[in-house]
Amino acid sequence: MEIMELEKIIEAVKKARESKKRNFNQSFDLSVNLKSIDLKKPENKIKTEVVLPNGLGRPVKVGFIADTLIPQVKDLENVVLVRKDQLDFYGKNKKETKRLAEQCYSFVAEAPLMPLVGKNLGQVLAVRNKMPKPVPPTVNVIGLIETVSKTVRLAVKDSPVLHCIIGAEDMPDEKVAENIDAVIKVVLAALPKGKEQVKDAYVKLTMGKPAKVMI
Repeated sequence: MEIMELEKIIEAVKKARESKKRNFNQSFDLSVNLKSIDLKKPENKIKTEVVLPNGLGRPVKVGFIADTLIPQVKDLENVVLVRKDQLDFYGKNKKETKRLAEQCYSFVAEAPLMPLVGKNLGQVLAVRNKMPKPVPPTVNVIGLIETVSKTVRLAVKDSPVLHCIIGAEDMPDEKVAENIDAVIKVVLAALPKGKEQVKDAYVKLTMGKPAKVMI
């Protein structure tokens, strides 16, 4: 993005910071409202991912559903290991599956396990847009976790709006703005008519007032 355009995003971030201070490190959230888009057409139900260049600004837990990769995964920090032989348990205990879904920011799974994952966890994870990303048993586990921890998922279903976390309150304005820029670029690329289908966009802190982002 051009320097002048990035400066406009930084101005919006600064404006969002003007809200009342809270006694916790709030998240920055981005909402992009769409227009002239027929959500009855499957092709308009956008579903994509963005790797935030500066991350979320806070550590998150990643659920890793594994079998052959268990030795590489079991001792990793901020990773919740779900073994293949535990999937049946979760399939029979929806309450525990919901607790797992709340505990983990996102999930990955060894590709061969995806049918079992769908059968036992799909009903809970799908509605939360947290279905695991399938990965091969040869994947670089450390690099994968690092990337997944910085990735946000965007989905348009029944309402013409995309929203996601794009940083934390203690991140510099420029870093938050760069994350916003990355998300907007992906949104514009995913829309059939690009910028023409964006009504407006807003950034806000968790408990704060929204500030308009100029696109």
